[in-house]
Amino acid sequence: MSENLTLGIAAVSTAAVILRPFNWPEAIWAVAGAVLLLVLGLLSPSLALAGVARGTDVYLFLVGMMLLAEIARYEGLFDWLAVQAMRHAEGSPLRLFALVYGVGVVVTVFLSNDATAVVMTPAVAAAMRAARIDKPLPYLLVCALVANAASFVLPISNPANLVVQGAAMPPLLQWLVIFTLPSLAAIAATYVALRLTFRSHFASAIASDIAEVPLSRGAIAAALGIAATAIGLMTASALGRDLGLPTAIAGIATTLIVAIIGKEGAPSMLRHVMRDISWGVLPLVAGLFVLVQALEGTGVLTAIVDHLRALAGQSVPAASWVTGLVTAFACNVTNNLPAGLIAGSTVQAAQVPDAIRAAAVIGIDIGPNLSITGSLATILWLTALRREGHGVSAWAFLKIGFIAMPPALLLALGALGLQAWFW
Repeated sequence: MSENLTLGIAAVSTAAVILRPFNWPEAIWAVAGAVLLLVLGLLSPSLALAGVARGTDVYLFLVGMMLLAEIARYEGLFDWLAVQAMRHAEGSPLRLFALVYGVGVVVTVFLSNDATAVVMTPAVAAAMRAARIDKPLPYLLVCALVANAASFVLPISNPANLVVQGAAMPPLLQWLVIFTLPSLAAIAATYVALRLTFRSHFASAIASDIAEVPLSRGAIAAALGIAATAIGLMTASALGRDLGLPTAIAGIATTLIVAIIGKEGAPSMLRHVMRDISWGVLPLVAGLFVLVQALEGTGVLTAIVDHLRALAGQSVPAASWVTGLVTAFACNVTNNLPAGLIAGSTVQAAQVPDAIRAAAVIGIDIGPNLSITGSLATILWLTALRREGHGVSAWAFLKIGFIAMPPALLLALGALGLQAWFW
């Protein structure tokens, strides 16, 4: 009875995070589910705290990225980048779309998918305003979909990669051998799907006579901070270290430097930055970690491990396809953060071959492109979108996800299977 009740509370809480009843923030529902588990005695306080503690690296990573994004926005770096994008597009909406997509790939690869959602969305929104584009949805969607499609080029491209791989994380060269072809397939498929879906939006020319925006000292410092963060993340990944602490340090250090040399006094700047950051994402993540902690005590994980081990014993290729498809679907039922934690625990406990582990990574990374709350990156994107005065309904995102996600997932898994023949 207690196990069924735990599963029910976790399912209802996750559904509420996705559907947002009464338009209440996602964090309220995740935290409410965690609190209910405690009140009913289904989860002990010590285990709940252990669940919260599991997310420490994620909290640090998000704090660092949100600080970097907010100071860059405050100092006008995104406005300056928008002007450069408009000038390089030369009035062509297709060229602008390709430019946004390419930059999105680069940001995702070297800074992570969460960074693309947090850092790039305000820049693209600024570019849309500068170009006086009436229907900016295709360009803004890039920030969400490419953040997931390109998120397994490198281990640091998605923190979920580190969760799934765990102690079995392959060296960087081996990672590139495994994931380069599937990544290229996913990136190309997503680009084609978006371009074809929104081809009518690219018929008219866009503004190119954009007034120059000066680049302030604070904006330059913010840009250098973002670049230093990318280098720090690459270094930490190469050394096998957690990504959260170096990201938080970079974000805090950059914030302090910009506060000293920025366009306004330090107290005023810090007040604005602290006020405008979307702090609600932190309790959301904490609540999801607690829900996963409770699920692990129900015996569900043990059953999944047994089934996966049996399937891998029969056929590794079949197990790879099943793992990739199931994890991709699970992301849209539970969000890729808890799905990644469960998938990581499963493949590590089952001690499966590399092909199955890689399929789990692909499913966790691409799968969230189906629904608006499928990944933490997409939730961050949605939050940034609302701050910029835009909105996308769950249904509108789902319709686009049905077009963009399945081809990318199937092609990436197919590329992985093709490579497996030569391993």
